Amino acid sequence: MATSNSSNRGTNFISVFLYTLLIALVGLFSYLAYNSFDSKKSASSDSTAVYIQPDSNFTHVWTAPSEWRMMYLAPEEKELVLYGKELIAHTSEYLGPKGSVRALSNGMNCQNCHLQAGAQPWGNNYFAVQSTYPKFRARSGTVEDQVKRVNDCFERSLNGQALATESKEMRAILSYIKWLGTDVEKGIAPKGSGIFKLKGLKRAIDPVKGAEVYAAKCQSCHQADGGGVLAEGGHSYTYPPLWGSHSYNHGAGLFRMSNFAGYVKYNMPLGATYEKPQLSDEEAWDVAAYVNSMPRPGKDLSKDWPDISGKPFDHPFGPYVDPFPESQHKYGPYKPIKEWIKKHKKSKS
Repeated sequence: MATSNSSNRGTNFISVFLYTLLIALVGLFSYLAYNSFDSKKSASSDSTAVYIQPDSNFTHVWTAPSEWRMMYLAPEEKELVLYGKELIAHTSEYLGPKGSVRALSNGMNCQNCHLQAGAQPWGNNYFAVQSTYPKFRARSGTVEDQVKRVNDCFERSLNGQALATESKEMRAILSYIKWLGTDVEKGIAPKGSGIFKLKGLKRAIDPVKGAEVYAAKCQSCHQADGGGVLAEGGHSYTYPPLWGSHSYNHGAGLFRMSNFAGYVKYNMPLGATYEKPQLSDEEAWDVAAYVNSMPRPGKDLSKDWPDISGKPFDHPFGPYVDPFPESQHKYGPYKPIKEWIKKHKKSKS
């Protein structure tokens, strides 16, 4: 019995000790948790903390309509919209050199320049096309409609031929563009549409520095020769060519340095977005200089800019109304050109 009582006393002592230890640990964790919360609370209410206001350029950015809303479209309209999206995403499968419908383009897809089938904010999207066309464009000197807008891409960015106005493919692309512009007020270009206008550099942009950026951050996808990577089957590109005979010609919008720089800043390299860019402004401008200094197909631009005073500051082909040479219009610095244009526009008015 003595042994049993002694054993019981030992067991009770261990139980009390463990219980006491448990209570102590709970108290310690509670104290640490409270102090952590209190310190965060104090930090959040610290009147000396510097408030950093979000960049308003990247808040409340317009996005594409959700696809579930297509249930409200008539069946034939929904079919056209979906076909239009497919044509934008996989253009070459239908309209490329080996296209199943006809051979019109160079093997690139519209989506190679208009990301997420034209639905990515600041990704050269189509959000404002339906709301702002028809409109006057100084490049042609005429009022252009959506058909002209689409065919400009086929003839310039895809270095191909115009798509027939009444074809099912044109009607489908126009239906899809109209769909992406759902809810956009007429005459309005919502925030996030098109390409971001990147602030210029004080210096000329530099193709040599751009070559270094390209080798470090672009070459793994677009290759050292700029030729891109063909998809299996050879109908289209997984990574499009940035120069050479299968790339966009020098009449394309991305041949303008400001467009290319703004485009890559918030979309490239792969995985970058306007929320998480990977390039500095200087890198974006310099890589634009490098890519657009490389050889590519030409185009007859003799009918462009009938009023040469309407040429943008970075249009790289003369003649100009201003005194600056072609080299400065191509590589900058652009500020003197823009100031000259602004000054003389004011003097005319």
